[in-house]
Amino acid sequence: MKLKLNRWMLAAYAATSLALALAAGAQAQVDMSKSTVIATSKQMNVPTDGKFNKFTAQIAFDAAKPAAGSANLSIDTGSFDLGDNYNKQVRGAEWFDSAKYPNATFVSSAIAPAGGNKFNVTGKLTIKGKSQTVTMPVTVTQAGATETFDGALPIKRTQYDVGTGEWKDTSIVADEVVIKFHIVAAKK
Repeated sequence: MKLKLNRWMLAAYAATSLALALAAGAQAQVDMSKSTVIATSKQMNVPTDGKFNKFTAQIAFDAAKPAAGSANLSIDTGSFDLGDNYNKQVRGAEWFDSAKYPNATFVSSAIAPAGGNKFNVTGKLTIKGKSQTVTMPVTVTQAGATETFDGALPIKRTQYDVGTGEWKDTSIVADEVVIKFHIVAAKK
């Protein structure tokens, strides 16, 4: 049960990171076969990873004009994968409550250069109906018509009501979750 919670938290946070990653994206088609969003949290001080398998994104990005860029991301919270034994639990009301909140979203409000191929992407992250303004550092790498967006964002799961009831206690499942993403997109 405790392990299930940790993986559920990871899913919520994975969605956040993906949203932020896409906020840095170019008008592009995301290659889901090469892209990953992983949320890492600690349960009883042991790191646990989970992955979101379904999302959609609308991305506009030009490294020469980052302020003109934008990103909208929607992640299917029911696609979070912690393994067959845990997936049903993380979709439940105490974690993502996927029946009531089927999507986690990120909508960018600003993209600013941070030196070299690094950018700070700010926007509203919404999970389980709770919204927070977040800023995520994103590294953009271009190879031909392909752009890759990498980053990591630490967030607090309790700010989004991920882990309620007995799972609200952060002594078993830590409050901090790190959302790590690797998004590959081809310019249109």
